Amino acid sequence: MRHAFLFRAVNVGGTAKLPMAELRALAAELGATDVQIYIASGNLVAVPPGDPAAFAVQLADAVETRFGFRREVIVRDAAALRAARDAHPFVIVDPAFSYLVPLTSAPVDPTAAADVPSGDDEWSLIGVDLHVRYAKGAGRAELDLTRLLRALGVVGTARNLRTIDALLALLDRQPVTEP
Repeated sequence: MRHAFLFRAVNVGGTAKLPMAELRALAAELGATDVQIYIASGNLVAVPPGDPAAFAVQLADAVETRFGFRREVIVRDAAALRAARDAHPFVIVDPAFSYLVPLTSAPVDPTAAADVPSGDDEWSLIGVDLHVRYAKGAGRAELDLTRLLRALGVVGTARNLRTIDALLALLDRQPVTEP
């Protein structure tokens, strides 16, 4: 079964450069099949050669060995990603302003983040996914997502709903146009 493997914090700024063609080749070397990449921000869709969670760890290990940095890889199948997308609790004014943040695990104490200021931005925790709606877009966010995740004590990687929709299309084997 195809899964989405989402790398945290690659190709943003000057650190953690991960060429997508090399990531695709690396996944294939590790035994994945039907490997596809969506945009240059660490979105890989593939059929893993066994347990998807174990493959995510193998990918993280292989990237660390080959490129010299380690990043978490969060894995979701189509059903989990679609359920999270469908559960988005905010009005979607613009899919680029609404985000899904798949987490490595559910926070132990979700109330620990109650003091993180968010201004007009909104966030909600649903299971192992964080949902965010930026009132003015992520580029002008009042909510500090890094601070929020730190307060929750979890690691996650944010994707706007346009990207989530594109990943769902890839998981469903539908054609996708890049933004």
